[in-house]
Amino acid sequence: MEILKVQALCKTYGAGAAEVQALQNASFSLQRGEFAAIVGDSGSGKSTLLNCIGGLDTPTSGKVYLDGEDLFALPEARRTIFRRRNIGFVFQSFQLIAELNVEQNLIFPLLLDGRTPDQQQVDEMLEVLGLANRRLHLPSELSGGQQQRAAIGRALLTHPSVVLADEPTGNLDSRSSRDVMDLLLKATRHYRQTVLMITHNLNLTASADRVFRVHDGILTDFGGAQA
Repeated sequence: MEILKVQALCKTYGAGAAEVQALQNASFSLQRGEFAAIVGDSGSGKSTLLNCIGGLDTPTSGKVYLDGEDLFALPEARRTIFRRRNIGFVFQSFQLIAELNVEQNLIFPLLLDGRTPDQQQVDEMLEVLGLANRRLHLPSELSGGQQQRAAIGRALLTHPSVVLADEPTGNLDSRSSRDVMDLLLKATRHYRQTVLMITHNLNLTASADRVFRVHDGILTDFGGAQA
């Protein structure tokens, strides 16, 4: 089942001599449960692509369909609610709330949306994350890898249509990076979750179902994972 469709997406910054085409007619689609990676050097346009797919930035032209919904046809207020309910974000800098413990960080998006967390699902997620014994710890009391696992759990607990991971291992050592990649892969298999990750590290794409490269704003589909 197609869950994400990106159609002729373009993003231009500036005008005249200062014009920069950050994205040029990017098109692809993902099926439910796929784990896809976008690789590219710094400044290639991969973060712009992810931000447009997530509704954090507005494309100059083109379409993004998420679970059949035309994201940029929605009024801004409705798009904000739709994004909160259907897109999970995992950032390089974790972006956990410092004053909340692990469990509170996990359930915060649900509470923000007026939903009551299912305690059994919360407990299961903490076990999957390997954080059951850290549930009452503040982010400052966790390692970088543990913080990123908590951030992934927060993204997964809302059961979004897609999880967008922006350089999720960028601030981690090699061992923690492997743990985070294993967790993202487990999420696609265990929860049938669609994950789209951007990275500059080709070594992290070995387990991906699909690999894309962005270079000078142009997206190329490499198909299966790259060695």
